[in-house]
This record gives sequence, C-alpha cells and structure tokens, in this order.
Amino acid sequence: MRDPVTGFEYPEAWVKVCKTPSVLPDVERGLALLTADGTVLRRGFTTGTTAAAACKAALLSLSRDINGVPLILPCGIPATVPAVGRGGEGRCVKDAGDHPSDATAGLEFIAVAEAVEGDLAVEFGEGIGRYGSDVPGHEKGAPSVSETALSSILKAAMEGMDGAGCHGARVLIHVPGGREVAARTLNQKLGIGGGISLLGTTGLVEPWDEHLVASVLERVRASNCPVLTTGRIGLRFSRLLFPGREVILVGGRIQEALEAAGGRAILCGLPGLILREINPRILEGTGCRTVEELLARDGWREAVEPSLADFHGRMPRVKVVLFDRGGRVLGGIP
Repeated sequence: MRDPVTGFEYPEAWVKVCKTPSVLPDVERGLALLTADGTVLRRGFTTGTTAAAACKAALLSLSRDINGVPLILPCGIPATVPAVGRGGEGRCVKDAGDHPSDATAGLEFIAVAEAVEGDLAVEFGEGIGRYGSDVPGHEKGAPSVSETALSSILKAAMEGMDGAGCHGARVLIHVPGGREVAARTLNQKLGIGGGISLLGTTGLVEPWDEHLVASVLERVRASNCPVLTTGRIGLRFSRLLFPGREVILVGGRIQEALEAAGGRAILCGLPGLILREINPRILEGTGCRTVEELLARDGWREAVEPSLADFHGRMPRVKVVLFDRGGRVLGGIP
C-alpha cells in the first residue's frame, strides 16, 4: 500500500496490525495516514482548500442546491469536501482531521457569488489577513493568500462557473471569526493583520500527533543517512536532488529526527524552519520578520553563514541543502 501524497510505501507489517481495516481505503486514497502501531489518522483540509470548496459551492448554487463539492487537491488527489451552497452562498467548515492543535479548526468559510457580465473576480474580505508591509511576493495591503491556495480557489471557481452555466462571476470570500483566531497564529509576527492566511501546498493538513511522530522516527532510525525535510515543497525537490535516498517528511521535529538518525543525515528544504532550528535567534538584529524576508536582502549570506558554521561544528555529519520555492539551491553545508 502506497501513500499517494508522499509516495511512502507502507510496510506490510503496519497494514497487518491496522486497528480499523474499514478505513484503509481512505489511506489508499491519501485522505488518511497509517502509523506503525496500526492507528489510522485522518488528514484534514487546509484553509486554501476550505475556501476553494466554499467558492465552488457558492457558484454551483446559482443553479441548484449543493451538498458537497468535488475538488482535485493541489497534490493531485480527488476529494469531496463537505461544503453546502444555497442561492449563491457557499459555506464550508474547516476540517482539521486528526491534527490536535490546528488553530483554524471549526472556522466557517463563507463565499457569496453573483453572476455578472465579463470575467471572474474573486475578492477576499472579513477575517482574511492582509500584509502590513511589502514582503517578497506580496505588496502591502495584499490578502494573505499563498500562490498554491489562490490557484486552487480560482480553479474551483472556474469549475463552479462552468457547472452553473455562468460566463462571468464575482465572488467574495470571508471568514467570520478569522480576526480573533489569527491572534492564536503566527500572523502577527509575520506582519499580517486582520485575519487568518489561506495556505496549503498539498491541500491537506497532516495529523501530527504522537502516533505519527513515532512512525516517522522509526523510519528515520531504519534509514542509512536519510534526507530529512520539513514540508511538501521540500519533499518534492529533495527527491529530485537525492533520488537514491530515503526522503522523510519530519515537519518541525527536526531535532528529534536528527537524534533518531544518529547525527548522520541530510537536512534539505526551504530555509525558514531549517535556519530557525539551526539558530532560533537568527533574525535578531536583522530588522526582518521572517527568514524569507532576510534571504531577499543583499548580503544575506553573511548573516546566515556564521549560524551554518556553528551548526556544522556541533553536528559535523549533517549535510544541509537550502533551496527556494522553485527548487533553486541557495546554499548550505556540503
């Protein structure tokens, strides 16, 4: 059995001890994860997927009532998201799956659509954050919507228009309570005010809990110099850079994974989590809110290299490879 999201081939021993065999089809579809002790954990849907579902439901409901909308998630797998639509209004409640601490779980996303002459226009309203200053890829005042999330929303909207027979439409997406929930996220530290962010590289939320962590660490211990990465973009490009090695998604559990690897591994991925793990104080004195902002400046190497050198002194058998969102290698520790 293979996870279609990560490409991980589940060991037969894990499948045999599965405690709930009736949900193994969800594992095969990528909507759930199987852990080493046989526990099955549901993946949830990201804020980007939730917004896309509400948007599509709103548009489809211009022609009929809607209960559930089919989407192709950014990772390529199909899913039916429990959104409802009535009279041009779509609603979808954020399902975090078995993630125990998703701050946005339970938030209702609302999209209001109307048919108009012309093209499609999607707008973001109450409860969706906006950037307080210019940052790489986003201007001041722009909504905090990632490129992948925006693409997913626009694709769903076009499908909704086609299904409703519209030639043009305007959709407003808002999240009541988003401003309050954002106070429990990192948005304020990132300079994003007024609400939550619409994000999601795969469209799915990983159910990080102790069962899953134990399974990940078991994989790390069983591998010879594994490639450890922190997210889906890292997973994709790490496999291209190191095709002959086991690539394991460890999220924010970098230190635990390095210990499980016996201090011999390749740490590979986007710079944000990795550099903050290497040096939690790396942004001090730089005037930057994020690592991404730091790397957009001239002279960033001079700011980063002392931290990399110190980490190499502490963990000499760990290679570090940092790349940007397009897969271009930025640097690291050879």
